[in-house]
Amino acid sequence: MIKISKIIHRNQERIKVDFPYNQSIAGQIKKISDARWSQTHRAWHIPYTKEAYNSLKSLFPELSFQKEKQESNTNEKIVSSTSAEKIASTNKVSFTQKNDIQFPKKIQKDKKEVIDSSPVSFYKKGKIYVEVIGRNIIIRLPKNKTDIAFLQTLRYSRWINHQFFWQIPNYGTNLEVIKNYLGDRIYKLTIHQQIEINNKKVQIKKIEPNQVIVIKTTTNRLKIIFGYINELSSFLKNYPFHHWNTQNKYWTIPYSEQILKEIQDKIKELNLEFLYEEEEKKEGARKITPYDTSNYKECPTEYIEKLNELRYSRNTIKTYTSLFEEFINFHNKKDITTLGQLEAVEFVRYLVSERKVSISYQNQAINAIKFYYERVLGGKRMTIYLDRPQKEQTLPTVLSKEEVQLIISKITNLKHKTMIMLTYSAGLRVSEVIQLKIQDIDSQRKQIRVEQSKGKKDRYTLLSEKILILLRKYYIKYKPTEWLFEGQTENGKVTQYSVRSLQMVLKQAVKKTNINKKVTMHTLRHSFATHLLENGTDLRYIQVLLGHQSSKTTEVYTHVTTKGFDKIKNPLDDLDI
Repeated sequence: MIKISKIIHRNQERIKVDFPYNQSIAGQIKKISDARWSQTHRAWHIPYTKEAYNSLKSLFPELSFQKEKQESNTNEKIVSSTSAEKIASTNKVSFTQKNDIQFPKKIQKDKKEVIDSSPVSFYKKGKIYVEVIGRNIIIRLPKNKTDIAFLQTLRYSRWINHQFFWQIPNYGTNLEVIKNYLGDRIYKLTIHQQIEINNKKVQIKKIEPNQVIVIKTTTNRLKIIFGYINELSSFLKNYPFHHWNTQNKYWTIPYSEQILKEIQDKIKELNLEFLYEEEEKKEGARKITPYDTSNYKECPTEYIEKLNELRYSRNTIKTYTSLFEEFINFHNKKDITTLGQLEAVEFVRYLVSERKVSISYQNQAINAIKFYYERVLGGKRMTIYLDRPQKEQTLPTVLSKEEVQLIISKITNLKHKTMIMLTYSAGLRVSEVIQLKIQDIDSQRKQIRVEQSKGKKDRYTLLSEKILILLRKYYIKYKPTEWLFEGQTENGKVTQYSVRSLQMVLKQAVKKTNINKKVTMHTLRHSFATHLLENGTDLRYIQVLLGHQSSKTTEVYTHVTTKGFDKIKNPLDDLDI
């Protein structure tokens, strides 16, 4: 199905040419003068002129137009054509006349595009089916080299030979990436959802597209489970202390009778079915007082002003403000000036024992509370002391030099290769790469200036001879104006390259190799430091290049380096076995 419509792209009128991915069609459209691909619209587009439109029609010379009456409306409809069927895999497109250029009127025929939770009992040959079952995404589709290559870029995807389908883990943005790629070619999308009803066992329920399950948990929170309903998600984000469970795909918010009633009313307003359940309480479990949202207290103004005064980062201000608000609303029946050591300990114990938060979240909560009493109030109140949890001792994943070389060799795009090589060669964080400006590259001194990075610190790091040559080639081809690596132009303004896009570049490159390690952008930074240490670089210099405030942070690389291991003889090798 080829569809064309009028769009405004970069303040210009254009004709959007939309069709399921087909290399033959793309090759034909490239022949039209000024035909371009839009990453924003995920489609090809051509000039909004008669010449361009006539060129488009000339690509399908056997297409003929005839009048056809449909329910008192007269439309122009393209009738069947052998050549179009070969090129576009379809022969039915409908148009309406407008300003001398014909635009499509969308029709649906012999095609389903629904989200359904009922099991698929049979599969039509040549159609694409996507099923979400718990933590797995099942894809059945006709054999196509391009589609197979795409599926192989998704981490841990595998072909189940005896059942004839692809299986991909249902985590992160995998489902959205698949839906965006396959688009209108999906014949049927079936969603089965696994939900936890109580702490002892997990039941499997099928959630219809018009159903919303609300579960009151034993920790006095509401667990809201539903399919993709953007308006409902936006509504839930308005409540304080909302949380999205990435692993199990559901929202949780604090419980109160008022909130439950408001959610129920919203669900009915959206013409959805409201299903309510309550978890069974454990014997001996501590009773938790629900948040009183009718008496909701916002973070004190002086708290936010002090954070800004001390020039804390935007992310830190957002985190501290949210956590301190949660603390004062946990004790919302008490005045904020009366809160102290006992209330802080009680709140932290609640986070650990009931909310099951991570060690990092627990530490941030403690910091947020201490900030108010120690920095905002100063000497007016006593400093509170809270026990800190022991931090996990983890070691970073490190690639060998051969593995780094293999990954880089799989990247063919000049811009992508430059960004990945620069990240490794300078030991940069992903945020530092996209924030680089042209003037930060000092080719004379072979240095890269990293401004206001983590901890609001400037530093210099290495500029490789090889990366300098590559950067010059990149500059000639892409001609960046402000940022060294620029993204799309929005409202006439150049934006930075997307962090997510760069992460996907590396992910797809790793997928093309046989490397089984979990490789992220930060892995390249770890590998840079480890390889410097193995080359004999002093630990103090590595600390400066990485921008670590403490040498203890840099010392972790002494635990992952293989330097000196070749001189150690394994005792097993001495045994006569």
